[in-house]
Amino acid sequence: MDHHTRRPGPPHVRRPGATTVADTSVGASHSPLTQLVVEQMRERILNGSLPQGHRLVEGRVSAEFDVSRIPVREALRHLAAEGLVTIEPRRGASVTRFSEEQVLELVEVRGNLEALNAKLAARHKDPEQIAKMRRILDEGNRLADASDLEALARVNRQFHGVLCQAAGNSVLKEVMRSLRDRTELLFTPFNRHRCRQNWEEHAAILRAVLNGDPELASVLALCHVQNAADRSDLD
Repeated sequence: MDHHTRRPGPPHVRRPGATTVADTSVGASHSPLTQLVVEQMRERILNGSLPQGHRLVEGRVSAEFDVSRIPVREALRHLAAEGLVTIEPRRGASVTRFSEEQVLELVEVRGNLEALNAKLAARHKDPEQIAKMRRILDEGNRLADASDLEALARVNRQFHGVLCQAAGNSVLKEVMRSLRDRTELLFTPFNRHRCRQNWEEHAAILRAVLNGDPELASVLALCHVQNAADRSDLD
């Protein structure tokens, strides 16, 4: 019997809206269970439930998700390729811990790419993407008032994803996809202290996009990333 599919149902712990094993789309190298474990572990890493440096022991993860070790091992390899997990010989896997130098480099690159996203979005002024950002902004403000941190992390990703769509540059979109999760891992511990500020900054970026002001949109997006990474108010 195949180890990936021998269990009758999905892992017990599932985020809201997660797909079931039956309807999960998978690639040739991943089983449905592997994909589910990848998605749920990624969500926990990005929302801070699994902090930087946290050890990811295959046996424990396997027991927690009620799956065999094979999909867990594949999921860890997948997340390592994304930069969210580090796998070391004889030490095993852990949530990636970034050095100070890496943090500075990631923030620098993310800030400049988000600035380019916003600049291009303001030039294009795509009505469909702008309407999406408005809806996400309304939802983000509502969640910020309620201090719903987990949901805020989700809609924050949506806002930046749609801003990237609005930029209309497929190369930039691909680069941002590989970078966004790693930088979000850095920002998560600090964003809970600046819920309202995050969404005020999002609103300002959107206003600049609506006004067709590429330079202002670019500056605001760069400052937003720098502010999100600023730990001085936590010292």
